[in-house]
Amino acid sequence: MTDAATVDLHYLEMDSEGAPDSTPLVVIHGLMGSADNWRSHLKAWQRSRRVIAVDLRNHGRSPHSDDMRYATMSQDVLALLDKLSITQAHVLGHSMGGKVAISLARLAPERVVTLTVGDIAPVVYEHGHDDVFAALKRVREGQPKNRREADDLLAEHVDSRSTRLFLATNLARNEEGILGLRIGLDEIQRGYGNIIGLPAGDGPFEGPTLVLRGAESHYVTDDLLPALREVLPGARVVTLKNAGHWLHAEQPEAFQQAVEAFIEHHDKAQWACR
Repeated sequence: MTDAATVDLHYLEMDSEGAPDSTPLVVIHGLMGSADNWRSHLKAWQRSRRVIAVDLRNHGRSPHSDDMRYATMSQDVLALLDKLSITQAHVLGHSMGGKVAISLARLAPERVVTLTVGDIAPVVYEHGHDDVFAALKRVREGQPKNRREADDLLAEHVDSRSTRLFLATNLARNEEGILGLRIGLDEIQRGYGNIIGLPAGDGPFEGPTLVLRGAESHYVTDDLLPALREVLPGARVVTLKNAGHWLHAEQPEAFQQAVEAFIEHHDKAQWACR
């Protein structure tokens, strides 16, 4: 289920340490993120299953493209699953990656054993990243030689230290010793209307679904739950205390345990039916 528009995604893979026959877990990062952000989680989940984290197009080490539609991004992930000979997987996505995961589940439900969505709803959001785009453009223009200079440039537009540290994960040193951007910033900005828009696919995904939201986040508020359940009617919604939008970073143990318990339960149910 791929087409000529797909790109060959970079990914991180960790083989299972204890249960090689378990269904693999595929992890999809959010806007401006990458597979590298999930390494500690991958190591935790690796104890019970094979785990794969992708770099979406225009992110991490994956190729750049102007097409940021969710249908196309989900096709990229499906193409990677085919390449890795993975017929079915547990699929987890955070934020923008959550919309990619929802799109994948709607377009190819037979490939998704369970769906876990981190702090995003299948709705249209308002523009909210102008400061991030401005900060990253400032770094590109400023050509910093070290991380401190880069942080100073980011701070001209972004006050939050934690947000700046997150954005700095997108910096890479070039042959001249300058810290530049490895992401496709211009492509992402041109495709931003698609990113804040609806996930791809028609109709609901009926499979087992867990939605994890941060208690201090505004991305999955109670008033959005009816719209969420139209697309994910079987969703179990769990709120993590003392967590915002980056709930997997702010409450890592609670996040890891919630995901593991959910997919372990459905793995056991799947085995019982064989």
